Amino acid sequence: MNGYAIETSGLTKRYGNVEAVTDLTLAVKPQAITGFIGRNGAGKSTTIKMLLGMVRPSAGSGRVLGDNIDVASESVALRRKLAYVGEDKGLYAYLTVGAMIQFMRSFYGDWRPDVEQRLLRMYQLPLERKVKALSKGMRTKLALLLALSRRPELLILDEPTDGLDPVSIEELLQTLSGLGSEGTTIFFSSHQLADVERVADDILMIDRGRIVMDMSLDEMREKYRRITLGFDHQPQPDNFQMPGVERVRCSGRQITVMASSLADEVVARGRSLGAVSVDVAPVSLREVFLETVQGDSQSR
Repeated sequence: MNGYAIETSGLTKRYGNVEAVTDLTLAVKPQAITGFIGRNGAGKSTTIKMLLGMVRPSAGSGRVLGDNIDVASESVALRRKLAYVGEDKGLYAYLTVGAMIQFMRSFYGDWRPDVEQRLLRMYQLPLERKVKALSKGMRTKLALLLALSRRPELLILDEPTDGLDPVSIEELLQTLSGLGSEGTTIFFSSHQLADVERVADDILMIDRGRIVMDMSLDEMREKYRRITLGFDHQPQPDNFQMPGVERVRCSGRQITVMASSLADEVVARGRSLGAVSVDVAPVSLREVFLETVQGDSQSR
């Protein structure tokens, strides 16, 4: 496993003539929080289901916590070492909240009653109410309680904030940060990029079934810059097509460059071409995401 919590090589999933995931090769570090981001239909949920052994790959291989994802016996053993909260939440609608907790508690020797009680108070879950009568947000909270009350080596979350109110989202992010500091590996997909940016150590970005970014958040913050150059004449965008430049936009006498590296060289190029104003600013994960996936779409 080379020390990775999750590792795939050429992982591919086809549905008929459609490839949901294409030649996916990635490595997720242990004891880190990895944000898995992408548009709807990008392949996030399919990837997660393959990692869990819920969907068989069409090609390629993968290992999670050292277990092969396409070997049935290893896939079953794997599920005892990790906790998963999916989009469908995986709850039994006919059980009450209390019965659901009791049922799940009986399966795991790593169950933490103190965490269970703390989350019951925090989430204000009604023990006597049936799961089918819970709101979407309450079902999400129950699923999170069932996952977080254990002590899994790996926690996989697919859109964990779906249906949560702002207070509950804040509580969840604090919980994830705490688990990360305790050594639990966390792999989660989310459309809420501001939330990902707050807690993630590493970023994996997928678009149209392919990985388009794989780096630490610190590395992204260090490398990416938005450079705005003002001229007293009409500039030529082609002059800024150079290594490290991801996107060039021109508006009147102003050029805006998104650079993933070599920002100083972009500035030097601008000054040599007569720029009368230069502004260099860091960029958010949201900006990098939009530039990357929009650029990927335009290049196809």
